[in-house]
Amino acid sequence: MSAASRIFRLACPKSELRLDITLQCGQSFRWREINPGKWRGIIGNRLWTLSQDESHISYQVHTSVDVSLNHKKKETPQAKITKKKKKTKNLKTSPVPVTNGLKNYTETESDCNGKEESDDISEEKFKAMLKDYFQLDISLEKMYLVWAKADSNFATVCPQFPGVRMLNQNPVENVFSFICSSNNNIQRITKLVERLCQLYGSPLSTVDGITWHSFPDVSSLAAPGVEETLRDQGFGYRAKYIHKSAQMIMEEGGDAWLHSLRSLPYQECHSQLMRLQGIGAKVSDCICLMSMGHLGAIPVDTHVFQIAARDYLPHLRSCKTVTDKVYREIADHFRCVFGEYAGWAHSVLFSADLKKFETLKTEEKQVKKKQKTTKSRT
Repeated sequence: MSAASRIFRLACPKSELRLDITLQCGQSFRWREINPGKWRGIIGNRLWTLSQDESHISYQVHTSVDVSLNHKKKETPQAKITKKKKKTKNLKTSPVPVTNGLKNYTETESDCNGKEESDDISEEKFKAMLKDYFQLDISLEKMYLVWAKADSNFATVCPQFPGVRMLNQNPVENVFSFICSSNNNIQRITKLVERLCQLYGSPLSTVDGITWHSFPDVSSLAAPGVEETLRDQGFGYRAKYIHKSAQMIMEEGGDAWLHSLRSLPYQECHSQLMRLQGIGAKVSDCICLMSMGHLGAIPVDTHVFQIAARDYLPHLRSCKTVTDKVYREIADHFRCVFGEYAGWAHSVLFSADLKKFETLKTEEKQVKKKQKTTKSRT
């Protein structure tokens, strides 16, 4: 049995990571809950299945073809040509850089195609990728204590929403996913992102009859005819934004330019991202926070404005729109209250205010009531 077909476990309490909140709160749009409590999505050009109990995350990294289904991987014309060349020449596999988040993991082409490796080596590599994607080196429990001490509102909210963690995403996926987010809801964004991957990505793995694709390269999205195709596929005005932004990124140096923005100070990185079509202040802050390493970035949308006006800055209740001045005031206030990781704290408050998570509040109240009843009986 290859390491990629095994199920591994990583010690991680729910107080450090809640999959059900983190993967559904609008950071990434490629995760599906395939069964209650079981999630499937892409990390580092590999298909993963995740679940958790109170103390551990269980994870499986799928090979390019799920052997249990006896599916044959569909070969593209280019793949067939490459296969023929490999038969006639004894060439070593060349490194394929897999970038996901702030670290780079180098896999060989054979690794990506599901060739067996040493179980110990693969398990360590997968564990490192998982830790990097969820940024598990950052102690969320400690930060919750600091934030709760700094803010009474956070202290009220946090017991019901533990483990809300920022993902460390690939900038290319992050940029184009959030261009799709313009005037959209999470369900529709998810459909558009998935369609983008089906149209311009490469097949990665087929599991349970569903083929998962990689996120498209920038060069694919910059090619002639992309805007027209995306309009036909229901992307609307976002089709132009995607195509024009991809072309600009290619003109600036491609993926390397986008990744280089991580080394810039926050304000400069924010400004550079806003040069891309379809990216305003809020989307730029989303990208800064989720894939550029600026953990104090605060995306301010209507929802966050309402939270700020209701719980922190009551004088803003008379404001009808989020002007640039109001935007900066809200972002600066959150940074003042929560410090270096203000973007993370903001995400907890944002998630706690989403209607889709109302049931979590009810469940938490029921648990506390049950615990109180049990304690009184003893």
